[in-house]
Amino acid sequence: MSGEDLSRTPSRTGRQRSTSVAELSHVGLRLFVERGFDETTVDDIAEAAGIGRRTFFRYFPSKNDLPWGEFDTLIVRMRQLLADQPPERPLFDALRIAVLEFNRYPDDELPYHRQRMELLLNVPTLVAHSTLRYAAWRHAISDFAAERLGAKADDLAPQTIGWTFLAVSLAAYEQWLREPGADLLAVLDDALEIVRHLIGPPAP
Repeated sequence: MSGEDLSRTPSRTGRQRSTSVAELSHVGLRLFVERGFDETTVDDIAEAAGIGRRTFFRYFPSKNDLPWGEFDTLIVRMRQLLADQPPERPLFDALRIAVLEFNRYPDDELPYHRQRMELLLNVPTLVAHSTLRYAAWRHAISDFAAERLGAKADDLAPQTIGWTFLAVSLAAYEQWLREPGADLLAVLDDALEIVRHLIGPPAP
């Protein structure tokens, strides 16, 4: 993680200092829920986190990036999860396992993740900002599919697979958000199973 060590940044107004990207993200999410995304400023978040405005920008390029948390790190993990899949495992199964693991969160993080996805899927400013993030996720899928298929990453088949898995994931998230008591991985697995049943090879 790059940027200034927040633990050595002087506290302001006696507030608890944020000490990590995750904690700073949690502070911002709480304010977005309480005040609204557009109504919350970077200065509001920095003050609540007990840090300076300049320190905030060492962790996030903009307010729009905060709801994504450590997404870039998670994409690296996603690519590693795919690379670790045994070559004999069918393509669909390899992708399913990686996608489920990518979306596995500790129980204490799930409430924040629900807030995060509510914002990302419903705030117009963030929906527009999400394009590049979704593209990075799709490319991880399509690059792996292309390697398995002996194709180029921008060929139709890998691109179709990337877009399909993104669409399935977003559909599962929208369903999960509509059902507060639902299990995220169970909903996502059900959605993937629907795709397998409709277009994939039968499960052994």
